[in-house]
Amino acid sequence: VQLQESGGGLVQIGGSLRLSCVASLSTYGSVSMGWFRQAPGKEREFVAAISYNAENVYYGDSAKGRFTISRDNADNTIYLQMFALKPEDTAVYYCGAAPTGGPLWKMSVYDYWGQGTQVTVST
Repeated sequence: VQLQESGGGLVQIGGSLRLSCVASLSTYGSVSMGWFRQAPGKEREFVAAISYNAENVYYGDSAKGRFTISRDNADNTIYLQMFALKPEDTAVYYCGAAPTGGPLWKMSVYDYWGQGTQVTVST
């Protein structure tokens, strides 16, 4: 199982980015997915998650109103559209797969992780 994130980069305050995560999962269509992030010196924190059928989405407090998670089951890909970026959004963003479901805001339900993609918001 491999998860590959892309789309990170350097962006100015107030800018936008769209992150992608492609999953090499044969059962992708039945797997819930999520995004977490980790800033230097901080613990990994929940950003957003989406159920396997996209009927349920969840957002961490930092993402509400600014980020949108979506998925394309035909391409085994999830996306994180980020708007109005702030310096505090600077972090490595990871996507994870939770094959058995559960509370998707908890890291413990994720069995697989990608390598991460760096997002830097310049001041």
